[in-house]
Amino acid sequence: MMLARAIHFDESDMNVFHKPACTGEWCIAGGFEFSNWSQADLTGKARQAFSNGWLGAETFGRVTFVAVTQIEPSEFAALKLALAEHFVQLYGAPSVEAAAQVAEDELRHMAELCEDQEANTLLTVARELTEAGVKESFRTIAPRDAGLDQFAVHGDLDGGGS
Repeated sequence: MMLARAIHFDESDMNVFHKPACTGEWCIAGGFEFSNWSQADLTGKARQAFSNGWLGAETFGRVTFVAVTQIEPSEFAALKLALAEHFVQLYGAPSVEAAAQVAEDELRHMAELCEDQEANTLLTVARELTEAGVKESFRTIAPRDAGLDQFAVHGDLDGGGS
């Protein structure tokens, strides 16, 4: 099964999100966090998290890019439990058992986004607030093979020595 991990290309996520996700942590879309939001909630760093932040399923921080990779069944089970516990602690779910199915649904949704992607494919999310609620759209950025022009060449290319 494929899922996605947080990836950072620079330090921008550290500045644009209240709590940035850690590089390498498993992520989900996490749009449920915004289900009761209105336009008045969309300011500053909260707006950035809403607009294009994936939810780290370990720290519950946000990240702009995720990369598709394989997840082991034991890791999936641990994430399901952690997410269910998060639903109890933060959202008031009655029990971990009651929240487990919702947690699995969130993880399966992410797995569906990743299932037909090559490893290392990047994903982005974009959200907008509509009268019907939060609308999410997803974009993929395919991994590219490294070309020879991407490597530094050292030495004398003319064969004359230096």
